[in-house]
Amino acid sequence: MAASLVFRLHDRGPELVREVLLERGWEEYNEGEREEEDWNLYWRGSSFQTSQYHNLLPWQRLNHHPKTVGITRKDCLARNLRRMKATFGSALYDFSPTTFILPNDYTCFLAEYNRLRLARGTSVYWIVKPVDLSRGRGIFIFEDIKDLVYDCSVVIQRYISSSLLISGYKFDLRIYVCVKSFHPLTVYIHQEGLVRFATEKFNLSSLHNLYAHLTNTSINKFGPFYKTEKGRVGQGCKWTMSKFRHFLHSQQINELLLWQRINNIITLTLIAIATSVPSCPNCVELFGFDILIDAKFKPWLLEVNYSPALTLDCQADISVKKKLVSDVIDMMNYTSTDSLRDRAYWKHRYKQPCFKANHPSAPVLSTLNHQKKKRGNKGSHTQILPLLKTSHQPEKTKRGKLKQRDIEANYQRCLPPVELSKIREARCRIINTSAIKLHTNQTQNPILGQDSRTNESALNRQSRQPLVSYLMNNGSLYRSDVTNHDNTETEAERQCSGETDVSSLIPDTQESEEAFTRPAASWKLPNIYSTKTFRITAEKTTGNGQNIPPVKVGDFIRTFPFNRATLKASQHELDIRTVLQEIQSLTGQLVLGKGDKMKSRREEKVSADKDVDTDFDSLLWGPKDPPLISQCFKST
Repeated sequence: MAASLVFRLHDRGPELVREVLLERGWEEYNEGEREEEDWNLYWRGSSFQTSQYHNLLPWQRLNHHPKTVGITRKDCLARNLRRMKATFGSALYDFSPTTFILPNDYTCFLAEYNRLRLARGTSVYWIVKPVDLSRGRGIFIFEDIKDLVYDCSVVIQRYISSSLLISGYKFDLRIYVCVKSFHPLTVYIHQEGLVRFATEKFNLSSLHNLYAHLTNTSINKFGPFYKTEKGRVGQGCKWTMSKFRHFLHSQQINELLLWQRINNIITLTLIAIATSVPSCPNCVELFGFDILIDAKFKPWLLEVNYSPALTLDCQADISVKKKLVSDVIDMMNYTSTDSLRDRAYWKHRYKQPCFKANHPSAPVLSTLNHQKKKRGNKGSHTQILPLLKTSHQPEKTKRGKLKQRDIEANYQRCLPPVELSKIREARCRIINTSAIKLHTNQTQNPILGQDSRTNESALNRQSRQPLVSYLMNNGSLYRSDVTNHDNTETEAERQCSGETDVSSLIPDTQESEEAFTRPAASWKLPNIYSTKTFRITAEKTTGNGQNIPPVKVGDFIRTFPFNRATLKASQHELDIRTVLQEIQSLTGQLVLGKGDKMKSRREEKVSADKDVDTDFDSLLWGPKDPPLISQCFKST
C-alpha cells in the first residue's frame, strides 16, 4: 500500500483545508503517533518562525513565504508604495489613495487636510484603519477633523466617495493571488474570486453606518438586511467573479483594460517587496487582494490580506474557495516520492535538509540533528561516527580527531554531484581571495541574508567563499537601488517620503538563525512543469536554459512573467525598470486597441537571439475564457 501524504494544521484549522486534503487521500499529522518531521505540508494562519524555514526538509512545504509583512500590514504597505512612487513615478503607482500613518505623519496629514479643505468646493472624506487589525475592526470614516480619535497606530486614507455601485450598493473584489516564488518572481491569479457587497445602500450622509460603507463579510453577515433581497444584488452579500463578469458585459467599457489594470496593481505591489523577501523554494503563498472600482471604472488597491479567510458562509464561498484550496495544493506539486518522506531521501544518501552549509562538516552535523529528533538526545556526541561510515572510513589522528580531508570527503558525498574540475577551480579561488582583508564587523541579519547590502561592504561580498556560493546554486538575495525621485507627488506625501526603507521597520522573527539562501539544486521543489499528476501545462525552456512557468495550474492563470522580457528580467536580480517598461507597453496596447501583435522593443531584441524560443505567450487574466495575449491583440 502506497504511503500517504501528511498535512499539519496549526490550531486545528482552517477546516476547509482539512476537508480538501482528506478528500484527496491525505492523512492528518498526529503528534503522538508521528515523528516531529514526518509531514509534507504545514498550514497555518499566522507567520512561521525563522527556524522553521531553516529546518525545512526536502519533502516539506509551508503556506507562507518569509517576510511578506511588507505588503500585508497596512502601514508597511503604505511605506512600500510610497517608496516605489517616489522612485518610479506616480504614473504607475497611482492605484492607492493618499495615505498617512498616524501618529508619525500627523503633521503631513494636517497640511494635506487643510490644503484640500481650502482648495476644493466639495467635501473630502477620510477613512481610518488600525494597522494590524483585520475583518473591518476599528475602522471609521470622518469628514471633520474633530471626529479623528484614535488610540493606536492607524493609517488614514482619502475615502473613495465615488465608488461604482450595483443597485445602489457598494462592493469590492477579493482577488486570490498565489506567489509560487519570489526568486524568480512567479505570480498566478485565480480565475474565480469574490465580490463582496455592503448590505445597506451607499449614503455619504450617514458615515457611521458601517453596513453601508464597509464590505467585510464578518460585519455585513450580522446586518439587518443580510438575508433580504437587495435589487440586483439579491440575498446575502457575495457574488462569484463569474457573476460579476456578466454584470460587466452590460457596461460599455473596455473590459480587457479593466482586468489588465487590476493585474498591474497586483504585480506592482508584489514587486515592491520581491527583492527583500528571502528565497525559500519550499513555500507557496496565497494572498487576498481587495480591489475597489470607482465610478470611472478605475481600480484601487485597498489592502492585501495575509491568510485570506477560508470560512464557508454562503454558496458563493463554497463554489469558489473549495476549488481555490485544491488548486493551491496542486501548485505545490507533490510527487509520490514526497509521500515516503525521509526514507526515500536517506535511501538515496541525500543527508542534508534545505539549509545553507557554512562549514565543511555542516551536512554531518545537520544529519546528526535530524536523527536526534527521531532518537532523542541520547549520546549525541557518539552518534556522529556512524554517520561518517560510508564507503570510505575517515582516519583518525593520534588524538582521535577526524582529519579535515576526510570530513571534506564526506561533505562532498552529501552534496549533489558536481564536476571535480569546477570544485578545484573554486578551491583555487578560495586560496586567491583568502589574502583579501575584510573591512566590516557588522552582524549578519538573519532575515535579509549574507548578500544584503545592509550587512556587508562590497569588498566583503566579493571575497565571500566561492565554493559554497557555487554549490548553493547562486542563492543570492538582492535589494533594488532606488535613487531618483518624481516631482508629481503631493507636497504632504513628499514630506513623509523620508520613511522609504520599509525593510528596516519590519520586525524580524524572534530567533537568530542563518541567512536565508536558495538551497542546493537537489532540494528545490519538484519540477512543476513536467509532472503528469495534475492539470499543468507542459514545460517550455528557452534556448539559454530558462524554464518558463506553466501558463495555467487548475484555475490559476500565470500573470508574471507574461513575456520573454519579463522572464529574463526576473531571473537572478529582479530588473524592476525593465518590468515596469513591459507593463506600460502591454497596458498601452490595450488602451490604444491596436490590431498589431504586441511586441515591445525589448522583446524584439530578445527575439532576435537565435537561441531563444519564439513561442513564449501568456493568458490575459480576467475574462471567462482568457485568451492568449498575442491572440487578444490580433483580434482587437
